Amino acid sequence: MSLVKRNNLFFPSLMNDVLSPDWFGGVDNWNTSVPAVNIKDNTDGFELELAVPGGKKEDFKIEVDNDVLTISNEARSENNENAENYTRKEFTYASFKRAFTLPETVDGSKIDAKYEDGVLKVVLPKKEEALPAPKRLIKIG
Repeated sequence: MSLVKRNNLFFPSLMNDVLSPDWFGGVDNWNTSVPAVNIKDNTDGFELELAVPGGKKEDFKIEVDNDVLTISNEARSENNENAENYTRKEFTYASFKRAFTLPETVDGSKIDAKYEDGVLKVVLPKKEEALPAPKRLIKIG
């Protein structure tokens, strides 16, 4: 009978435990990733969808400068717990920044955004001249 558990995942698991921020009692959910983005090319414009659950719309900042759309977020939270002979104060800070170069066909003055159910949706309408021309019937003379 062996008390040593043998599997191929021991070393990576040990390294993850050692190198994770919780090694010294730090934050439980340390996350340095940026949110996933879906980009849709519709007939009348583009749509960006960013998965950012648990946010507030006040935490987002969307800017357009020199045909570059920048979406950023800064979220802070603080938790204080006082009991008989100890005080515990934890705070978290998370941020991200994504930048997208806008194509010439986008009308930067009409960009709209909304945050709903953990998804930030940014609508980038196309310029009138970039929209497809409607079908027309040509009369034969």
